[in-house]
Amino acid sequence: MRTKLLTGALFVVLCCINAQESQIWQAFVDAKENGKELPLPDFSYAGYQCGEKAIPDIEAKVFNVTDFGAVPNDKLSDKEAIRKAINAAVKNGSGVIYFPAGRFLVNEKTDDDKPIIIKGKNIVFRGAGPNEGETELYMSEHLPPKDPAKLWTTPYMFQFIGGGKEVKLTDVTGSCSMGDFALKVKSTAGIEAGNWVVLRVKNNAPDLIESEMCGCQVDDKWTSILNKGIYVNEYHQVEKVKGKTIFFKEPILRKVNHKHNWELLSYANYEEVGVESICFSGNWHDKFVHHKDCLHDGGYSLLKFQRLANSWVQNCRFHNVNRAVNVVLSANVSVLNCTVTGTPGHSSISSNASSRVLIGKINDSSSQWHAPGVTSATIGTVLWRVKYNEDTSFETHASQPRATLFDCVEGGFFLGRGGGARHNLPNHMEYLVLWNLKS
Repeated sequence: MRTKLLTGALFVVLCCINAQESQIWQAFVDAKENGKELPLPDFSYAGYQCGEKAIPDIEAKVFNVTDFGAVPNDKLSDKEAIRKAINAAVKNGSGVIYFPAGRFLVNEKTDDDKPIIIKGKNIVFRGAGPNEGETELYMSEHLPPKDPAKLWTTPYMFQFIGGGKEVKLTDVTGSCSMGDFALKVKSTAGIEAGNWVVLRVKNNAPDLIESEMCGCQVDDKWTSILNKGIYVNEYHQVEKVKGKTIFFKEPILRKVNHKHNWELLSYANYEEVGVESICFSGNWHDKFVHHKDCLHDGGYSLLKFQRLANSWVQNCRFHNVNRAVNVVLSANVSVLNCTVTGTPGHSSISSNASSRVLIGKINDSSSQWHAPGVTSATIGTVLWRVKYNEDTSFETHASQPRATLFDCVEGGFFLGRGGGARHNLPNHMEYLVLWNLKS
């Protein structure tokens, strides 16, 4: 069953003290029971399969990287052998790519300077464990940026990527409240149960900006929101279609007013992708300087999930890295029981322009500049039982993240570490919720 996670409103700190139940929580429960408009978002659908199923123990065909030429601990590159194992699993249509205990070298001086890209559904990376003496994927050499003038363009070493194009399906014709499951559209042609879709608006109408800011003033230097407007991007799976109404599996996380030209688009993604029981380590040992150069900002970036749904990262460690995990343009991804250790770098575990990501039981002991958090038009992210060091802050990296729940987190309030360029501010939109915070 889904975990019933708590919810809240703009820049609100909520907590339960001495077993007292919050009034705002009781108002939420009453609204749910009586079919009224919710005062707060429903975060209980975050994570793999909306929290209704446990992360599976995949028993697909196993592709052991040693069968493709990888040899642990021999001080020779295993990059091409790993690619061969990946290609075989993708060609098979599914598979567990297994890394036995030992150190595998994934980017040596003799290697090409390109990332390892995985494009396939039902693909799982599995190791023998993330601790010392177990499975380690070691990145000796950093990757170069795509554009040296843009410090954020250094690629991640391992990229699991869904494919295809987003195509407009129809216009939204009916308004709805936050928490509703039904959406009226102009046409349901080509839309079926099980399809994934994108509910999107991008509009700089003054009344939309005003309502989104909840009475706060927009600074004239916040040019992105003033010129490009409000940008909401929700991924949903279709439960059923009836007439010109679409019913989603998950509740809508933001009020929809159809006059602002909301659209429904197709969502190109893969599902059931997993990474588990592996230590991803880099060769980062310098004293970190924020935005000094491409190396500092992202030279050793390890794991990226892009356009994935119902997928997971669990029981992993990220050691001596500039960036650990980036979950981007994805839906219902769980990142659980992971640690970030070693030399401090740029960022930790981030939900980026995604929907209903669950980041839970994380210990960022390395004090990354941006600790676990959110960025861009991400919505419905839950950070649960995350431990932050006192000298760091959870990431709220502007470009319109919204509806984020920090539940039972410890630390993470160091001034000046949230992130976000001034033109992309504010750092966070509606419904930033801090619940059971220990700081």
